Amino acid sequence: MDVSISLFQAFLMGVVYYLGIIGTPWTTVLGSASLFQKPLVAGTLVGLILGHPAEGVIIGAAIQLPYIALSSIPSDPGLAGVLGTAFAIVGNVDPATAITIAIPFGLLGTVVWVLHMTIDVAFVHMADKAAEQGDLKKVCFLHVVPPQIVAFAISVIPVMLGAYFGADYMARLVAMLSNDVLHVLQ
Repeated sequence: MDVSISLFQAFLMGVVYYLGIIGTPWTTVLGSASLFQKPLVAGTLVGLILGHPAEGVIIGAAIQLPYIALSSIPSDPGLAGVLGTAFAIVGNVDPATAITIAIPFGLLGTVVWVLHMTIDVAFVHMADKAAEQGDLKKVCFLHVVPPQIVAFAISVIPVMLGAYFGADYMARLVAMLSNDVLHVLQ
């Protein structure tokens, strides 16, 4: 299977990741987790984006397994599902190897979360000042719009660039690894 990722497909993958971020108002209720954050859902959508929906479902389900009982380990299943599935499809690897590819991306996703929360603190302070002045419209604006712009920028852009530029690298890396090395990674 020869699959490459176009810039538009990479952008769509970034949007899938953005929609899975906790607190994104478009797919969550009161800050709860989004279905898009689940590797099974993210993997399915990535498979659809890449034109390989069956592989997306299978790989997304495999990546979902380590996250079923995950509660104390800091990790981002959404990023693992999106980039793990994309690179597994492009690299034409089996679901067990896809998990090995995905888990480091999940850990990297915690950096995105910490960055997001750190930047959002500035908007909270701005909203506090607006509340002291009694400007409810500004409080509502600062609560939603700037944090979503930041979340979009720090999630879509890195995922888009990672998927677009990293896909060929990942395919070459998997091709270079012997079956024995891939078996050990599984």
